[in-house]
Amino acid sequence: MAGGFDCFVIFAEMRTGSNFLESNLNALEGITCHGEAFNPHFIGYPNRSELLGLTLPERDADPARLLAAIRHHGPGICGFRFFHDHDPRVLNAVLDDPRCAKIVLTRNPLDSYVSKKIAQATGQWKLTNVKRRRETAITFDAAEFEAHVARLKGFQATLRHRLQTSGQTAFQLAYEDLQCLEVINGLARHLGCGSRLDALDASLKVQNPDPLETKVANFDEMALALARCDPYDLTRSPDFEPRRGAAVPGFVAAAHVPLLYMPIRSGPEDALRAWLAALDGVPEDALRTRLDRKALRDWLAHSRGHRRFTVLRHPVARAHAAFCDKILVKGPGCYRDIRRTLRNFHKLPLPGSLPDAGYDAAAHRAAFLGFLRFLKANLSGQTAIRVDAHWCSQAAAVEGMAQFGAPDLILRETDLPEALPSLARQVGRAAPPVVAAAQPGHPFALADIYDAEIERHARAAYRRDYRMFGFGDWA
Repeated sequence: MAGGFDCFVIFAEMRTGSNFLESNLNALEGITCHGEAFNPHFIGYPNRSELLGLTLPERDADPARLLAAIRHHGPGICGFRFFHDHDPRVLNAVLDDPRCAKIVLTRNPLDSYVSKKIAQATGQWKLTNVKRRRETAITFDAAEFEAHVARLKGFQATLRHRLQTSGQTAFQLAYEDLQCLEVINGLARHLGCGSRLDALDASLKVQNPDPLETKVANFDEMALALARCDPYDLTRSPDFEPRRGAAVPGFVAAAHVPLLYMPIRSGPEDALRAWLAALDGVPEDALRTRLDRKALRDWLAHSRGHRRFTVLRHPVARAHAAFCDKILVKGPGCYRDIRRTLRNFHKLPLPGSLPDAGYDAAAHRAAFLGFLRFLKANLSGQTAIRVDAHWCSQAAAVEGMAQFGAPDLILRETDLPEALPSLARQVGRAAPPVVAAAQPGHPFALADIYDAEIERHARAAYRRDYRMFGFGDWA
């Protein structure tokens, strides 16, 4: 084809005008659209038993066969319509194929919601004769509408991200564009079709042309509910933190019981390793660590009833641990280069070395406050220093884990004395050991320097963690 495409897909939803778009495309010589070819409940169109020689069971067993049949069905270019709840196997296949043209059709979500409700109430999904039009007023349901919008936004976000990461572009259409002959002919040109329409299809009629006031029985209630909506997401917390991977080599599998600890750095790792070893009565070096993805998949496959868990630490305590372990002291594990940059460029009042006779609790507090200020800039993408795993947000760490497999349990450090025995009993250990309290070897304890100012700066740096996990003040 002149457009460089072998086939096309129309990404749309119910009541967005996709039937009208299809009828106009099918009126063009050289273009064929095969309806909702991958609708899970029918094949192509309702009451059809097969499409291009394939039955519904055959399509479901191997959707690639129908996709190939559409691609090679000619002459011209062929395609189909695809909604968010159609076969996800096909979604991945077409999004990964740059020779499949993408057409994205959208409509005002309130209009599509009302139109769908009316169609459900009247049973009329297409209108070809105005005399047969069925009318009714629907009742607006705020929770139902919010779910409707969430589904639309989620699907559109998936499409946008996948197209962006694969370097593809889509032909964007709004519901209102469907009434523009020039736009439809422009789409034909985009698909590499040489024919053009002289007029739009007149067989399908607009079903609900009346204003919303006449179509929604509780219009005033709807207006009030929509007034409380936040279409611009004004209350969001901007997130400039880079995405993280799963960090699989850092996961720790117990020696015998089917438990997998997925650590978040600067958390109670030492205490959890000791507890896992004591659970099986083995030394810590018997724990399985440094697993690659294949080894971890094998462990999961052979560990029946396994549980994966991670542990959250309060953001203030975690930042303090990262500061003391990685920045403050020039010792093993210290980030010397970052420490130097923080001291010389970011002007953190760090001591030249410790012990230092002049480094007291007040100096420690000042240095830690400076580190918290740095963290806010660092997590906002405003510094040249990497966002390290020891001080990234815990929300980002958990999201990274989910790229391999989300934890079954997300525990909080303060709940471990009750949560760990319960977890141990789930995997057959009736008398589990007591988890030891973390014993950080820091020059000063957090309790020695903590105050409202430290809490305020921690909240500014870790706003996402406070919101996502519901942390209160450390004190």
